Amino acid sequence: METAISVKGLMKRYGKVHALKGVDLSVKRGCIYGLLGPNGAGKSTLIKSLVGSVRPNAGTVEVLGHPMPGSARAVRACVGYMPQVPAVYGDLSVRANVAFFAHAHRVDQLEQKVNAALRFVGLAEAAKRKVETLSSGLKQRCSLACALVHAPEILILDEPTAGVDPILKAGFWRHFRNLASKGTTILISTHLMDEPLLCDTVGILREGHLIVEDTPEKIMSKGNTKVTLKLMHTSIEKEIGSDAASLSGFLAGFGLSPEVEGIILRPESIEEIFLKLIEEKGHDQ
Repeated sequence: METAISVKGLMKRYGKVHALKGVDLSVKRGCIYGLLGPNGAGKSTLIKSLVGSVRPNAGTVEVLGHPMPGSARAVRACVGYMPQVPAVYGDLSVRANVAFFAHAHRVDQLEQKVNAALRFVGLAEAAKRKVETLSSGLKQRCSLACALVHAPEILILDEPTAGVDPILKAGFWRHFRNLASKGTTILISTHLMDEPLLCDTVGILREGHLIVEDTPEKIMSKGNTKVTLKLMHTSIEKEIGSDAASLSGFLAGFGLSPEVEGIILRPESIEEIFLKLIEEKGHDQ
């Protein structure tokens, strides 16, 4: 697969603060890449480097084969960027904001695509409202619509689902996956623990270093699982690796056939349970 984003040895300082300390990162076309890390880890600085709004002190950044920030003007036509703080105009309506960004990108069939973006983020009914009257979550939706309206090759989203309710967030992720299946590359910065599991690759930043980069499954397998085995007169509790082989090895001592190579346990997440309960209640009503 062709590389959409390539970062090598990226360093950025703000005075004495080292925001990025030699980050190497590669994102393939059609991939959803999740960037995870606590506040101050360097996520926003890395994203600003990708869109050319900050100049690194060392290292290289290439987006769609173009060096950044030198080719920022050309690259921005192919990139949809949603900053952490919504970059929208408060004195304009929601529709006017989305139409402004569509016009800036010379979108054809402008009205049709603006309407589609508003429907996707759930703002069709609020299209005439001024952005300054919206809640922070609705402003976030408006900002996402502005990033999506020109159907970019790359979507770079900084905390896109902050303040968004779980049902709408699930819809966003279905749309993200659909876009990726058609070749759109998506890089998502998040601090929400459930979202990296929906990505193809996850990079974890800490204090300006990329400390882990792998698939969600392999990252999850690095953790441990607490197993409680209830017997007739007692119970046995043990912490084992999260891989299937560790579980089968533990159970082998209790008579599990050696022909069984592994047992996979996947409990529902709290978000899945919450969504299921909401859907069940909706059907009951």
